Amino acid sequence: MSAPPRRRGALAAFLRHPGAVIGLVILLAVVAAAILAPILYPTSPWRMVQRPFMPPFTLDRFPLGTDALGRDIAAGLMHGAGVSLLVGLVSTLAALVIGVPLGALAGYFGGRVDDGLMRFTELFQTVPSFALAIVLVAILQPSLSSLILAIALVSWPPVTRLVRGEVLSLRSREYVQAAVVTGQTTFTILRREILPNTLSPIVVLASLMVATAILLESSLSFLGLGDPNRMSWGFMVGAGRTAIRQAWWISTFPGLVILLTVLALNLIGEGLNDALNPRLSRGDR
Repeated sequence: MSAPPRRRGALAAFLRHPGAVIGLVILLAVVAAAILAPILYPTSPWRMVQRPFMPPFTLDRFPLGTDALGRDIAAGLMHGAGVSLLVGLVSTLAALVIGVPLGALAGYFGGRVDDGLMRFTELFQTVPSFALAIVLVAILQPSLSSLILAIALVSWPPVTRLVRGEVLSLRSREYVQAAVVTGQTTFTILRREILPNTLSPIVVLASLMVATAILLESSLSFLGLGDPNRMSWGFMVGAGRTAIRQAWWISTFPGLVILLTVLALNLIGEGLNDALNPRLSRGDR
């Protein structure tokens, strides 16, 4: 009976965090743009709709102007929102699927299992994440699925280390030892007793990982390694970089959207950390 009050208390603490509320509003606006994009702009965002380099606020139909090929900047931003959110969410979920079990096994068993899994994790961390993502996408050929896979493969090591540390601190607790004495299997102990108590830091880390994944996707698209069939914010920034003096709006608007979205996710992560961490919620900093 105490779980719902705790959840309500965490929600109230989150909503009392002004930065988190601002971030949530911005994120909801991005989600709304992704949902409304096919309705407001049913045609392809790649289609030429006006003369090239039309400045913003010139025509009501094209409030943010057009790019070098006469494509609508506003349509590209709204369609790109869906791509960024999809890549960010799915790649983060895939990284959690890889990292959480590995971290749980390393922390629970310790010894050689821990050493082996940590050396495997460090193998992925020896190569810079962005460089490894570039190599993976280039090998797999640029597409939405290869972007998601590449970002997931470079994002799971921090999850493994976090979960390992949490499990190491929880495996000696009385309720875990009681479960061992009663003969419960390792899988049951991890699923019922340990992993539920690691959810708070995992949720906070996941919110920050989504922001990092969006930045990675934008960077890869900027370099021409994005899905050639999907409009993305990074591609729009890259497409306007050669004409930034002549048409500043082509790169500026998608760059601002990336900045606001990543900032919103970081603010939400900070709010979740304050709400879910009992020491911080009591003001013990």
